[in-house]
Amino acid sequence: MSELPIIDPEAIVGLRELNPGDGGEFLKEILGIYIEDTPKRIAELRASLAAGDLASFTRAAHTIKGSSANVGASALRGVAERLELVSKRDGLAGVAPIVADCEAAFARAKAELDKLLL
Repeated sequence: MSELPIIDPEAIVGLRELNPGDGGEFLKEILGIYIEDTPKRIAELRASLAAGDLASFTRAAHTIKGSSANVGASALRGVAERLELVSKRDGLAGVAPIVADCEAAFARAKAELDKLLL
């Protein structure tokens, strides 16, 4: 299985093309929202795991998966998808290490996306 890229450059191109001629402002706005919101969703993962709230956990994983796909954060999307699938299949047992993977994948994605915000 090939490793997913941290950021899919084609997704970034697609976001730029949604509002051509704006000097990348739309892209920066979308990425800024993503960078601000994703840590909140990861915190939801941690809180719902601690509370044993499977529905909230799965919903947070699904949200991270979707928003990551939208901005081309492929590796993080893959981890969030795994979190969603495992939680649906097995409940919350054993997801803690994957949450840690999610946090690490977000840190890598943020580092790459921050370069686009300069």
